[in-house]
Amino acid sequence: MIKWFRSARGRRPIRQSPPSSSGSDRYNEGYERGYTEGLVKGRDTFHIPFQGTSIIIPTYNQAEYLIQCIGSIEAHTPEPHEIIVVDNASTDDIASCLKPFGGKIRFARLEQNRGFAGGVNYGIMMAKGETVVILNNDILVTPNWLTHMLRCLDSDPQIGAVGPVTNYISGEQQIPVPYEDVKEMWEFAAGHNVPDEGKWREADRLVGFCLLLHRDVLHHIGYLDEGYRIGNYEDDDWIIRLRLTGRKLFIAGDSFIHHFGSVSMKQLGQQFESVHHHNELYYTNKWDNPYAWVTNMKEGALARFPGLRSGHDFYPSHVLVRDQSGLVYFLLNGRKYALSGGAEQVGAEAVLLSRLDIRQIPDGEYSLTSEQIREMLDSAAMDESLSAGEAGAGQLVEGPGGRVYQWSRGTMRPFASLHTLERWHMALRKRSVWPLERLNSVPEGDLIIAPPHLDNPVL
Repeated sequence: MIKWFRSARGRRPIRQSPPSSSGSDRYNEGYERGYTEGLVKGRDTFHIPFQGTSIIIPTYNQAEYLIQCIGSIEAHTPEPHEIIVVDNASTDDIASCLKPFGGKIRFARLEQNRGFAGGVNYGIMMAKGETVVILNNDILVTPNWLTHMLRCLDSDPQIGAVGPVTNYISGEQQIPVPYEDVKEMWEFAAGHNVPDEGKWREADRLVGFCLLLHRDVLHHIGYLDEGYRIGNYEDDDWIIRLRLTGRKLFIAGDSFIHHFGSVSMKQLGQQFESVHHHNELYYTNKWDNPYAWVTNMKEGALARFPGLRSGHDFYPSHVLVRDQSGLVYFLLNGRKYALSGGAEQVGAEAVLLSRLDIRQIPDGEYSLTSEQIREMLDSAAMDESLSAGEAGAGQLVEGPGGRVYQWSRGTMRPFASLHTLERWHMALRKRSVWPLERLNSVPEGDLIIAPPHLDNPVL
């Protein structure tokens, strides 16, 4: 359910009494025509981004922190922006707390707590800015925070995401601070946030408490994985996916913001340990060794085949996918082909992808029948006696140690993990077993990764 605190947006305005004259019919006709044309214009322009920043704040309770956060944004963000608050089924009436801000806030309330990933994803779907900030609710932004981050982001087209520095976070973004309370913080921030490109530095990791990126990067990388519960690790997961595409991460050291720190996670109490354990296990099973994969891509496929990648470049070939509406496609060598006929006739289960993901995959020139798809799947199950040059398109190959690959256009593409195979419904497919020297005779191609798990039915 989405609510906008602006009386003329999102619902039909209250009709005023028409003039009591013979012109009342013309008044009514003009009113209806204006309203209808306004709806059409709104629908036609909704997808067009505005030249500003969408600031997405997922929240669960903690209304006091949220109000402080929004107040700091309004006070210290002169750039064009919109604020999107996504409420994860809070119990402290967040909606009423936001009413004093009027039409400055776009607000969505989810019917259940979908965690940080689910809240961010819903906000991404709503965002209209050319740039997007993902922001925790327990943040106070400071003068020039966005100005300096935008300068850093726009300094290099290969930068995929930028983060600020802060007083409380894990990793490289935490800096020592002299203040002991918020009142003293403002003076420190004013002295710190002066333009200084010498404080910008490339990083291997950014934390999702505050991330700035271009809108099209979201389209290329896709949504956060909602397989992570409540919070933790979903930002690391998304950052790994971004780095695999060849994009850079930067810390804008001349942008400082205050972070109260893990407010929502602390609220979990004893439940925190089970949530953390689940997410850590999910992350490990999904990636095995994520930083090794980033290094392999840099030194291997990205070096041999340079250029930025999109998320769909890490999807396998010879697999069925579907969107939330039930439309089914066959992925074949980086393109999607519409299926004419029922997916059940293929004998393979379709993998759910978001509409955003599917739109990014280039279209094939024609549709495919279930018979044609079955034939291609059958031909991919090649005999292990064939040499590398005779391997069939889409064939699965197992190497020493159990690592599985897919033959694709002259390369062997490794699956990141068993979880990846299972998510693509390919764990039970036939595969040939090759010795190491035979695998080494074929160049390694782009990694195959698992698609993000999505719970929200509107994505």
